[in-house]
Amino acid sequence: MRAVDRQIPTIGCWLLVLVRLAIGWHLMYEGLWKLQTQHTATPWTAEGYLKNATGPFRDRFRKMTGDPNDLNWLDYDHMAAKWDDWQRRFEGHYLTTEDSAVAKTKLEQLLHGPSYFSFKLDSLPESVAQAAKENVIIKAKVANEERKILWYEPSEKRLVVDGTLHLLPAERDKAKDLAPDDKKYTIALDEFFKQQAKLSFYERLIALLKGDPDRIGVFLKSADGAVIENRMGEVDYYKQRIERYETKLRETQQAFQWDHLGRTWRELQDQRRQLVGPIQALDRDLRVEAEKLLSADQLARGPVPEPMTPMRSINLQTIWGLIIIGGLLIGGLFTRLSALAGAGLLMMFYLAAPPWPGTPPEVGVEHNFIVNKVLVEALMLLAFAALPSGRWFGIDAIFAALFMRRRTEPDA
Repeated sequence: MRAVDRQIPTIGCWLLVLVRLAIGWHLMYEGLWKLQTQHTATPWTAEGYLKNATGPFRDRFRKMTGDPNDLNWLDYDHMAAKWDDWQRRFEGHYLTTEDSAVAKTKLEQLLHGPSYFSFKLDSLPESVAQAAKENVIIKAKVANEERKILWYEPSEKRLVVDGTLHLLPAERDKAKDLAPDDKKYTIALDEFFKQQAKLSFYERLIALLKGDPDRIGVFLKSADGAVIENRMGEVDYYKQRIERYETKLRETQQAFQWDHLGRTWRELQDQRRQLVGPIQALDRDLRVEAEKLLSADQLARGPVPEPMTPMRSINLQTIWGLIIIGGLLIGGLFTRLSALAGAGLLMMFYLAAPPWPGTPPEVGVEHNFIVNKVLVEALMLLAFAALPSGRWFGIDAIFAALFMRRRTEPDA
């Protein structure tokens, strides 16, 4: 190693190399840790950092997530399409052999529920048999169509309930009243009711995103088009608060306004978690229940490959960017180019939440103004992009020596 033209002492060169190695190690280790978490129950993602972006580039960074306010979790059609796609990938990854038919059927029932529920019963009480027409005990109008809900199959000696409709408590009690003194019949109805009361995952999703008036609101019209009831639900209120927050954010300049806006943002995030949390928990439960259908050999194939969504693409780019850039800085290979790339990556982190005037104050123990640790590290990498540190110590020095040797060799 030698001092370069502008009289940098040898000790200074060594210290600069150590700084380069330290930054390289910091970036590479961070990337390796993030990569390792991808195979755990809580994989790292940049989603939270991007969604909480501040400053003049806030909207751009938030939109990179594809769903900055988690509204897709509150959309039944989006969630249904997401689950359909997951089911196809799950079956394609695990259930590919001929002996997987049973598991496929169970997965379908887990998602959509069985087409009917049945319970063994040797015969109907006489009073029930007389009241039932064609063995149909309970029927109801559904979408202007009369459908049987509870009936008896004499050939199979089973009580049957339509799996898409289920038996309601009032309908069970109505069926009981037909033979209240027949203990075998009433006990069978109670056991049967418990069996069919468990909803499929799609039915639970419908209940959360379509069937809860407090969550989705009520909007009813009469036959002539007049509004009978129009009550805002929690989801609509959440969307309205998002719009109001975005409007106030553009107008906020003073410190006391930032304090008030910060409280509003925290309340908004609490509301988001309350709305989205049950859907996310349902999504996790689905995956856990589905894995219980698999054998040890099937589980050994690893997790279901995730689709390449915008957020997953950003996560992978960040992870591999950190690993590759850090490794190149440690090895001293393409040092100037890797330092420039590292500075660019760190500047993206910096611009997502810059400590600039007119931006929300940072949360935490640190107090930065314009300059923070990320910016310092990015500027140091820019300095290395202007210095031949790879030729002082690194693979670049080997390539440089070989190149210079070829140039100085006399022609044959």
